Amino acid sequence: MSNSARMKQGDAAFSLLDEAAIMAAELRHDPYDFAFAESAINSRFKDEVLADAPRIPDRGSYGLPNLHYGPRFGAVIQDLLSPRFRHLVEQKFDTDLSNNPPVILMMGNTTGHYNEGYAHPDSKHKIITVLVGFSREWPYERGRLRVLRSADREDYAFEFAPEFGRMIMFRVCDHSWHGFLPQKGQRMSLQLCYVDSESYVRREYFRHGVSAFAKSVPLLRKLIEWAPR
Repeated sequence: MSNSARMKQGDAAFSLLDEAAIMAAELRHDPYDFAFAESAINSRFKDEVLADAPRIPDRGSYGLPNLHYGPRFGAVIQDLLSPRFRHLVEQKFDTDLSNNPPVILMMGNTTGHYNEGYAHPDSKHKIITVLVGFSREWPYERGRLRVLRSADREDYAFEFAPEFGRMIMFRVCDHSWHGFLPQKGQRMSLQLCYVDSESYVRREYFRHGVSAFAKSVPLLRKLIEWAPR
């Protein structure tokens, strides 16, 4: 049975995601497979979703289990974790993710330190990565997420501001380089990755849970802020 048939037969409709916008996002192949949706969440939902978004006072990534948020933001999470969304991603990349569990991380602030936004291709344990912007606005030239051709953050093929509802998804490979230039600001974004095992999900949530605790201790937080990548 095709993914589209499965979506029609059993999957609940999205509460907040814009299915048509995500389906219409063109799959590009240069420098690797990626698709970008300008408005994966309709802007009319912005105020209510951001009012319920988690408060993330410090830099770095936090695992979803360590965050507190209200019901409207929770509805976005429910949409992203749904079989319907997974089927859209499968359809986009012509791949089967039924045995690839999701892990969700979020960031809320950047300090502008040199090591933020460093170029990386993502872990070999990740199959597909989905990034969604939740910044109310991003008026800066720096800090835009870049699809890179190499480990050089100036060598980019595409970039976008991490503003509310903007979504990029890409197939992880040895050259799926991405990153951004350091910029201090309220840079809220969500990362959903379909990964190769439940054990990796547990390790990621444990690792980021330890990090979240460390960032709650002032001295440790200072050390983390200046730690090299």
